Amino acid sequence: MLKGEPLWKLEGVTKTYLMGQVPVTALQEVSMEITEGDLLVILGPSGSGKTTLLNLIGGMDVPTEGRFFYSGESLEKAGEKRLTAYRREVVGFVFQFSNLIPDLTALENVTLGAALSRSPLSPEAVLEEVGMADRMGHFPSQLSGGEQQRVAIARALVKNPRLLLCDEPTGALDCSTGRRILELLERANRIYGTTVVIVSHNAAIGRMAKRIARMSSGRIASFSENPSPVSPGEIEW
Repeated sequence: MLKGEPLWKLEGVTKTYLMGQVPVTALQEVSMEITEGDLLVILGPSGSGKTTLLNLIGGMDVPTEGRFFYSGESLEKAGEKRLTAYRREVVGFVFQFSNLIPDLTALENVTLGAALSRSPLSPEAVLEEVGMADRMGHFPSQLSGGEQQRVAIARALVKNPRLLLCDEPTGALDCSTGRRILELLERANRIYGTTVVIVSHNAAIGRMAKRIARMSSGRIASFSENPSPVSPGEIEW
């Protein structure tokens, strides 16, 4: 893979589900490319196909039609064993709700993430990086929503993924806490070189992106470059 070429590529991807006997198309002929080191924000209202697209990029689902490539390898017809390896070795996930294991401490939750990787980072170091050095021994119930989300980000980053996929990571947080979470994601992109894709209905978050994709009715309505991304600390919503 030559420098600057897209690591992830979708060509004419369509995803259709059956709701009982009724076919429902969540994505329609979506084509896009993601280059290593990108910080891409995908915007759109609820039901526009954002999460379905994220699931396909993350190897949690496969297209009904179309092609999906990672590093030149076609994955749209890959078996579950290959997709599991792709998810473990390449992708980190951050969701709207932290989904931490309640009976494990912050450090144990992150250590569990490290166990999924062949080349993990230090759980302690990553927790310190996200500002949770003094909370490693606390259980999720002892943490605020923002602290839980920091641990969730640490759990994703400790895998040392090439791609970090974030589905509404600030959706359950107030603006101030949400900005701090976005700062962590921007830092992962800038310091570690992690490719970051953020899905959100919140258009203000697009201001921090290098590229912005806008979705509507299962299609990419537009792509735009952002020549002057702002610091997440400057974003208001």
